[in-house]
Amino acid sequence: MARSLGELAAQFGCELIGDPAVTVTGVATLSSAGDAHISFFANRRYRDELRTTDAAAVILAHADAGDCPASALIADEPYLVYARVARELHPPPALTAGIHPSAVVAASAVVADSAEISANVTIGDHVRLGENVFVGPGVGVGPRCVVGDDTRLLANATLVQDVSTGARCIIHPGAVIGSDGFGNARSENGWIKVPQLGGVSIGNDVEIGANSTVDRGTSDDTLLEDGVRLDNLVHIGHNVRVGAHTAMAACAGVSGSTVIGKRCMLAGRAGVVGHVTICDDVVVGGATMISKDISKPGFYTGSFPGEADRKWKQKVAQFRRLGELADRVSNLERSAKGGDK
Repeated sequence: MARSLGELAAQFGCELIGDPAVTVTGVATLSSAGDAHISFFANRRYRDELRTTDAAAVILAHADAGDCPASALIADEPYLVYARVARELHPPPALTAGIHPSAVVAASAVVADSAEISANVTIGDHVRLGENVFVGPGVGVGPRCVVGDDTRLLANATLVQDVSTGARCIIHPGAVIGSDGFGNARSENGWIKVPQLGGVSIGNDVEIGANSTVDRGTSDDTLLEDGVRLDNLVHIGHNVRVGAHTAMAACAGVSGSTVIGKRCMLAGRAGVVGHVTICDDVVVGGATMISKDISKPGFYTGSFPGEADRKWKQKVAQFRRLGELADRVSNLERSAKGGDK
């Protein structure tokens, strides 16, 4: 889609430095952009690329405009404006309404006439698909699932059963929503499976990455509120509640019955044990394990960055002697107190 810089500046509230008649047809990085592309600059590490870019225009802050050889769209939040411009120039493909001949749709399912159902899809009993829903190849939508308007279920995603999504959600390939939670009771003869009788409730504008899993609740629903973002390979356990606009990066995991507040961020490989409550506006660093409640907003981290193997082994050896060292310090303190008497 071609748009002029003047149109983009007016639509997204930017100051334009350059020719408003110049048109762009797509977005690209500073290093790969050509004269039909618009890019952005928001990280000083890429200043050299900014100075040499061939882009037709760059979205950036006013303080950086002097280093830009192209037209500039001045914005307080360049990356945010770039995201909106990218959506404008690269809209999702238009739907082709209808049901592919190879799809299997239960007689009790209700599918909006505007929905597109691709090849080899299975739609179960009492499913309801809203207006302009896209169901990609190989998707399975199990019994009693409800899919909101303008939601996109991409190739081979699975809604197992009793899953409800809001409007404008995106479920990426291979994601599994509504499978059994990890509920098992120990007996003298082994494990007894606890029936998982709840569902999964997903709000509006939620995005769930490829091969991520969201388990259904044991009795109540697992809940993802509006605007939640899950990266690829994220796991959400049964009965978890995730607050609005919280985001989790790849390989994050949240154990059952945990409550996470609004606007939180979990970096890659962050983990949260079960039955923990995290307040709003918490950021958890990469590979950090949260094992107790967090009641104060802020940044929490506890991971060990990698280093040379020999140094790491030395530190592990020192760590193993901490108990002995603590005992020696305790004995010295007791001796010192006795001497004071």
